[in-house]
Amino acid sequence: MKITKLLHTRMRVSDLDETIQFYTAVLGLDVIERKTSPRGSQLAFLKVPNSDELIELTSFPPSGPVKVQEDLVHLAFQVESMDDTIASLNAMGVMITDGPTQT
Repeated sequence: MKITKLLHTRMRVSDLDETIQFYTAVLGLDVIERKTSPRGSQLAFLKVPNSDELIELTSFPPSGPVKVQEDLVHLAFQVESMDDTIASLNAMGVMITDGPTQT
């Protein structure tokens, strides 16, 4: 067996619309598909710029708040300027709780 590439990473979220708004408006990702699965969950696939990998967001209504172990989910994005990115996120009211780990 040989894995040739990573296709997508799935994250379960409490509020799909709010999460999509953050990933598109704040991080600049594009929604390329949105659908309902056969099990009734709502799915959204977001395109990461300059990458083949997608982020899949899923919500299982009415599931309520999703409780995830703090260190379980980790996404890393490459940016042109760490300082400019942090300043932009702060200006948009995004609270940075940990990091950055590299500059």
